[in-house]
Amino acid sequence: MIDGLEILPVRGIGDVTAGDDLAGLITGAAPWLADGDVLVVTSKIVSKAEGRLVEVPADGPEREEARQRALAGETARVVARRGNTTIVETHHGFVMAAAGIDASNVDKTHLVLLPRDPDASARRLRAGFRARGLDVAVIVSDTMGRAWRNGLTDVALGAAGIDALLDHRGQVDPYGNELSLTQMAVIDELSAAAELVKGKCDRVPVAVVRGYPRTTPGDGPGASVLVRDSAGDMFRWGTAEARALGLREAALGEHPAAEAAPDPAAVHRALATAGVPAAELDLAAGTIRLRPAGTGPAALIRAGADAQRLRAALLAEDIPTGLAIDDEGVTLTCRSGNEAEAAT
Repeated sequence: MIDGLEILPVRGIGDVTAGDDLAGLITGAAPWLADGDVLVVTSKIVSKAEGRLVEVPADGPEREEARQRALAGETARVVARRGNTTIVETHHGFVMAAAGIDASNVDKTHLVLLPRDPDASARRLRAGFRARGLDVAVIVSDTMGRAWRNGLTDVALGAAGIDALLDHRGQVDPYGNELSLTQMAVIDELSAAAELVKGKCDRVPVAVVRGYPRTTPGDGPGASVLVRDSAGDMFRWGTAEARALGLREAALGEHPAAEAAPDPAAVHRALATAGVPAAELDLAAGTIRLRPAGTGPAALIRAGADAQRLRAALLAEDIPTGLAIDDEGVTLTCRSGNEAEAAT
């Protein structure tokens, strides 16, 4: 239980340039820092001190070309594009707009990149305070948007001296229910709270959170534990990526095996989508028979095209199929379980 928190802005830090001693600048501006404080430091001044700047033209099309080159260098994977907005996964694993590249609070001939390793940056900064006799935690924060919600908030990119997560799993709530999934992203919450006293236009890049109980021995695991890996990410693909993946699967006929017999309603939806209402259905046997609408090569080719469209439409309904061709037409077999995995 926390009795209360105090969040204090650190004013008077001034411009930060490559090679500056951030710990020295911050302690000079806030001689009142105390052991146990949690410092939330905007990633931009960390990047500036570390020289994470890209020189670009001040205006014109060359500026945008330089920005795009910087974006490509910081991008591990494009997640989604819409208009001028590009959401990417950075090499750190963060998913954010424009890889976090920023043109605000910097002269017009430079762009600011994210720190190369925000956890390492937080550890170095904490060591700088420790060398001055201060035992504080450090969070390196930046602004992000959030899926399904308007507005921006600050989150933690790096951390040292504080646990990233407050794990309630295994505890029991007041109603006797055991908590099985609850892990609070504490450093994200503290970053968002600190932003309330920092602001984007007030030139206050550091805030101090006082009163949060720290129990982490040493630097702790950092903020990297908050990055969800691909195996646990249910929303990994952006719209364009998902569509391209679906088209490839449809072209190859590949799809995860179904675990149950196909839903008749889903089969009829697929038939309507593919525009082949004349197919012969035997849902008990799980087969769909398409016969050529006439004789000759053209009719056979049309039947094959109908079958491919129908297979794609069935895949969209999570119904994988096997394919058999004979002199009288095409038979699709709706597979399930191991049968689908074995189908060729």
